[in-house]
Amino acid sequence: MSFGGRELFREAAFQVNRGDRCALVGANGAGKSTLFSLLLREEKPDEGEISIERGVVIGWLPQETAPAEDETVLELACGISARHSEALRALRVEPKDSERYHEADHLYRELGGYALEPKAKKILSGLAFRESDFDRSAKELSGGWVMRAHLARLLVMEPDLLLLDEPTNHLDLESLGWFEGHLKGYRGAILVISHDREFLNELVDSVFEIRNSRVSRYKGNYDNFVQERAARQEQQWAAYKNQQKEIESLQRFADRFRAKASKASQAQSKLKQIDRMEKIEAPEADAPVVKIRFPQPERAGQYPLKLENAHFAYGDFPVYRGVDFECERGDRIALVGPNGAGKSTLLKLLAGVLQLGGGELKLGHRVKVGYYSQNRGEMLDAEKTVIEEATAVERAVPELLARTVLGSFLFSGDAIYKRVSVLSGGEKSRLALVKLLLDPPNVLLMDEPTTHLDMASIDALIAAFQQFEGTLVFISHDVYFIRSLAAKVLRVSAGNFEWYPGGYDYYLDKSGSGSGRSALVAGERLADGRPQEEAVASGGRRESIFKSKEQKREEAKQRQERAMARKALEAEVHAVEREIAVSEERVRELTERLEHPSTYEAGSNVMELNRDLLELTEGLERLHIEWEVAAEKLEKAKE
Repeated sequence: MSFGGRELFREAAFQVNRGDRCALVGANGAGKSTLFSLLLREEKPDEGEISIERGVVIGWLPQETAPAEDETVLELACGISARHSEALRALRVEPKDSERYHEADHLYRELGGYALEPKAKKILSGLAFRESDFDRSAKELSGGWVMRAHLARLLVMEPDLLLLDEPTNHLDLESLGWFEGHLKGYRGAILVISHDREFLNELVDSVFEIRNSRVSRYKGNYDNFVQERAARQEQQWAAYKNQQKEIESLQRFADRFRAKASKASQAQSKLKQIDRMEKIEAPEADAPVVKIRFPQPERAGQYPLKLENAHFAYGDFPVYRGVDFECERGDRIALVGPNGAGKSTLLKLLAGVLQLGGGELKLGHRVKVGYYSQNRGEMLDAEKTVIEEATAVERAVPELLARTVLGSFLFSGDAIYKRVSVLSGGEKSRLALVKLLLDPPNVLLMDEPTTHLDMASIDALIAAFQQFEGTLVFISHDVYFIRSLAAKVLRVSAGNFEWYPGGYDYYLDKSGSGSGRSALVAGERLADGRPQEEAVASGGRRESIFKSKEQKREEAKQRQERAMARKALEAEVHAVEREIAVSEERVRELTERLEHPSTYEAGSNVMELNRDLLELTEGLERLHIEWEVAAEKLEKAKE
């Protein structure tokens, strides 16, 4: 399939079976979302066929937007088909003694609708909806909560194949833990696009990679995929280089002797041998990645930010009553806690975006605060071009510098003249980072900085923050990101702060949250007074989410042993390949000497040369057998 003059897929072939848990990965623009469109029959391939078993139901969660009609949250979650939705709506709006109500009641019972409501409530609770939210209009919700409601609808529907495009973008840590546990017990097949490697490691058993217009399958989770792909690339490079050497040797022979009558047929035979070869392609270079290096900001005072006796409320709903917050220069603080606990509100108060209802915000000496909003649209002017928005910062920025930084964030050529309004979510995230780089603060407050970024960009962002000498306070649902950066953890819950002076694993250990992903604390209650663990249990068994430390250690030990065995076999294969290369080069040298007329002049030891050539040729045959045996062992080890 080609799109816009560019070939997305060439002879792509793959299969998803019942019960499979598959990740779909690839560089931005590789064709992941297009592949979903093909499976949903929204687009047709230029050639080839897509076969879907008769009667199979496919459920799809888009990455960005899903509509909210004039319906309640519970109606949206229960509306697994148009007929369900129509019947449910009639039951809610028609008088109970009317004929239309009785018709709707009969249809809804026939469709099994009354069994859906308790199921939907359990799933909505697992995704952190309160009971008071069930009858709220979906149109009142923010985009992220609408996406959660649509996710609940899919889980209620239980389609045979779930297509999920970045499903973790709109979930917090607690909801993610429940969601992972629910998907592990899901009966249908799952094909998911996600940049959350922890989520993929916990869930998937195979990975499809779109690369070089082809789809390749790898067994195992995301970490297995990374190791296996590196090994495959290394093997492909070795095979490619060996074949190129062989082609070069054959070509040299043909070039040298094609004009010599006695050797012309041999030369022609060598050329035909080259033509008959199945050419090995050189591994494709990795796609360009974002290069991020934060300029070191001006040194701030020892305590850049302080909240003293802070009060804040949304209308009549109090969020904070007399809380204190203090950070030191160079701190890297992760904010965690249940959804709606006030983490984003705290960042906005520290940034001055929201005004305190009481208390005081104190800025330290020479402090410059940079706020990176979860909603990138709040930070950018949709009407400006990329270059105009990049230079719309407090200090004067030369256009050449702006172009250079934009180029390192993959905005090159005419892309800098695109309107902000047409940028994708990932492009908006990168542009917001560019603005921070062009006018660097010494205190960074970041709300979900990894949303819409691919894994390579997340790695680049982590590396940049590890070198950043300023202060970082952030919210993230990406456990890999938190583990890589957090030196302190602040748990925000029910308007209270609880500090943990260590990284994320230290927090999990000391808070009693276990070794799992979800940061749940026993006895925690949601804003509506319901125990947090009740919300988790309502959607699936909590223990299915977590593994014991001993189990994880044993699995890690087994992975390490397998990796060491693979490395030993790889080393053996490479050693044999080096011997083969040396022997082939020696054969080439001896062959050239025997083909040269001067070799046969008086005094030359032609018989010794022939004997050496024969020994080398026999040795090469043995080496090739050794290589085949070692390569087969390596392939089995990888499987």
